[in-house]
Amino acid sequence: MADLKNVAPIQDFDWDAYENGNALTGKSKEELQQAYDTTLNKVADNEVVNGTVISINKREVIVNIGYKSDGIIPVSEFRYNPDLKIGDEVEVYIENTENKKGQLLLSHKRARAARSWDRVNEALESQEIIKGYIKCRTKGGMIVDVFGIEAFLPGSQIDVKPIRDYDVFVGKTMEFKVVKINQEYRNVVVSHKALIEEELEQQKKEIIGKLEKGQVLEGTVKNITSYGVFIDLGGVDGLIHITDLSWGRVSDPKEIVELDQKINVVILDFDDEKKRIALGLKQLTPHPWDSLDANLNVGDKVKGKVVVMADYGAFIEIAPGVEGLIHVSEMSWSQHLRSAQDFIKVGDEVEAVILTLDRDERKMSLGIKQLKQDPWEGIEAKYPVGSKHTATVRNFTNFGIFVEIEEGVDGLIHISDLSWTKKVKHPSEFTQIGAPIEVVVLEIDKDNRRLSLGHKQLEENPWDKYEAVYTVDSIHEGKIVDMMDKGAVISLEAGVDGFATPKHLVKEDGSQAQQGETLQFKVIEFNKDSKRIILSHSRIFEDIAKAEAKAEKKARKAAAQKEPKEKEPQIQNQAAATTLGDIDALAALKKQLEGE
Repeated sequence: MADLKNVAPIQDFDWDAYENGNALTGKSKEELQQAYDTTLNKVADNEVVNGTVISINKREVIVNIGYKSDGIIPVSEFRYNPDLKIGDEVEVYIENTENKKGQLLLSHKRARAARSWDRVNEALESQEIIKGYIKCRTKGGMIVDVFGIEAFLPGSQIDVKPIRDYDVFVGKTMEFKVVKINQEYRNVVVSHKALIEEELEQQKKEIIGKLEKGQVLEGTVKNITSYGVFIDLGGVDGLIHITDLSWGRVSDPKEIVELDQKINVVILDFDDEKKRIALGLKQLTPHPWDSLDANLNVGDKVKGKVVVMADYGAFIEIAPGVEGLIHVSEMSWSQHLRSAQDFIKVGDEVEAVILTLDRDERKMSLGIKQLKQDPWEGIEAKYPVGSKHTATVRNFTNFGIFVEIEEGVDGLIHISDLSWTKKVKHPSEFTQIGAPIEVVVLEIDKDNRRLSLGHKQLEENPWDKYEAVYTVDSIHEGKIVDMMDKGAVISLEAGVDGFATPKHLVKEDGSQAQQGETLQFKVIEFNKDSKRIILSHSRIFEDIAKAEAKAEKKARKAAAQKEPKEKEPQIQNQAAATTLGDIDALAALKKQLEGE
């Protein structure tokens, strides 16, 4: 306290000014306020300025813009930038220099929006890497906040590999490149994949430069398709075709691998630019044919599973990667054309006999009909000539019917051996496919594995009887059953058919006979060998008229010779006898002329 005694009072202290609040200087309060204001930045509402972050809490970010008070901004406006820290410079928009509470209200969001369009265009031109906040999902991709603008991030541009769960990206801040801007609609498209591709490009060049055929690499299953599996080799993609996944048949690649699985693969081939890389998985294991039982030979029986069907046959897998073909012709002794699906189907377990075996070419042919006895062995004893059997109609041709007596035993019935009496134009008139038919074995052709069969031979040849009934010049009743340009078919009493040309169908009144009419017909030709009966209706009344005319002429001639010798009855009797003889001679002559 002693030191205070040496302090001299201020001689010119203005006590009145002190009482008025201006005790420190001789200046007025207004002057001091003005001097204070000149040390602060001059700001105005709706202006964008730069500020410095001086404080961050869970709700607010405090920013100093050099004004008399610091501004407050909600922390949510900075969620696109999770790395924000004290001391960072940020753009702010002055909403109000002093609200009712005397606070400076700032907005970072509005500041970004005010300059966002210019900045996003600059980013496109300079290929600048920018940050954006993924707000939400949308159709086909994501919505990203970039400089306060809602940009579109296509699903294909999120990553180099396909994305299976988009939701994991919502709420994340990531780096992007602006790849497209629609100036008219102010649409912005960004890509994160472009950044990854740039990073991978260098890695890719290094990897591609070291690739060699036969090289074994580790890769990751990137994508699975119906035709193969794409493998990520560390920035370079290769394809394992479905046929190179396993030595056995693969219907779906998912049976062998799964997504994101790490596997070893071998490089099979690549193009000159090494853009397409063919990989193999099965090549890392020995070929199954190399480990096939060395004692397996032609004639041995094997069991397997039907893996593939075709019309011409079936592929049987007797071991993983070892297949044999059963041709359809080796499925049955039958020679009829049939599809392999008629015998077996995919998934069937079958037993077969090895027919051919080529270990070098890795090919094998199998047969299942060989498990049964060949029906043509001992065919002469089972189906001797003259034996009768019931067959099944299998097919028609213009010249006959193919039938099957049993599986593998086929025969042909020639069209001429179907009926003794009926003129069959086509076998379909006689029977139908699949119908049973009685047959007689006529001939055995063992080399061509075919029987010659007959149907009409089941009955006696009726033409032996017809020969005595349908003699030349005999007259029979018949019905016209078919009319053709060349003539008509006439059905006679015994069930046999005859034929008459148009000139022999003229009636006595000059009209032409019609189909369905029943008339009298004279036999003018009978041929047993060719089974032919030629008939005539007009010949009946023509012959009678000719005979009557000749007899009348002969009688007149005889009467003329009789007049001068009326008293000589012997001569008259001779004339009468001559007339009758002449008629018989004329009849014989008529037959001769008709024959010629």
